[in-house]
Amino acid sequence: MGGASAAMRRRRVTLAWIVLAVGLVVVWEGAKWLFGDPWRIHTSVLGLPIDIEHVPPFSAHVASDLALPHLWTIADAFVEPAQRNGPPLGLILGGQALFTFREALIGFAFGGALGLLLGIGFVHSRLAERAFVPYVVASQTVPILAISPLIVVATKAGWVSVAIISAYLTFFPVTIAALRGLRAADARAFELMRSYAADRRQVLWKLRLPTSVPYLFASLRVAAAASVIGALIGELPSGIPDGLGSALLNYNQYYTQGPERLWATIVMCSILGLAFVGLVRLAESRLTRNRYRPATAS
Repeated sequence: MGGASAAMRRRRVTLAWIVLAVGLVVVWEGAKWLFGDPWRIHTSVLGLPIDIEHVPPFSAHVASDLALPHLWTIADAFVEPAQRNGPPLGLILGGQALFTFREALIGFAFGGALGLLLGIGFVHSRLAERAFVPYVVASQTVPILAISPLIVVATKAGWVSVAIISAYLTFFPVTIAALRGLRAADARAFELMRSYAADRRQVLWKLRLPTSVPYLFASLRVAAAASVIGALIGELPSGIPDGLGSALLNYNQYYTQGPERLWATIVMCSILGLAFVGLVRLAESRLTRNRYRPATAS
């Protein structure tokens, strides 16, 4: 029964992603069809010639080829060489995505650990919670673009500064979720632990942390996406040439010469973020697989 339910959930998720992708294509190309620049497809498939020409009835700059390239133009950019006689752009972006992923992963690990430790400390000390939680919240009101150059200068440009910026965006959601999750256990469970003379450490390991798992994983999915954003932002002032941040900066400077390359880089950044969140979701499903499974009658 549980396997059938899981398979049905997977089918629903797959169907939702297909509907989302089809909807994006329809909206994007629909805007190009109505408001974009005139276009023509002249090619052949399996020996059959294809010649399609279209002149949109309206015109809007936001749907022009410079501002909004066709989806097939962006897809073609992945297989075209980034430089003359060079490797395909998709291969280059893939290597840069792996580099950015390593930086984001380090920041994610440090930020997640810091957030969990802060949450544990605040749960066990009301004074520390009242004193420092407002500063934790206020830290997220500071624009990351303003402090990232300061971090780069203070730590010298490199992967360490990028990881720190990534951790800065990561620790906050984990801290808040830890505060909520570590207090989510039933009050009767706390009374039972006290009746057995359990100390704080035993209550933490046997009651608070197991109860907080759903809250923590929900925050870790948010933190995974934030860590990728932090890594990309951190790479911009660091001048690191091996990550996606450098590609964003480079193709933005030469946008008018090839807008599809910047869009392809944006697509790769989105894929990286979704993949990271998917890894966290996979870890959650593995670790909590038997947690809520109903017991079978013997």
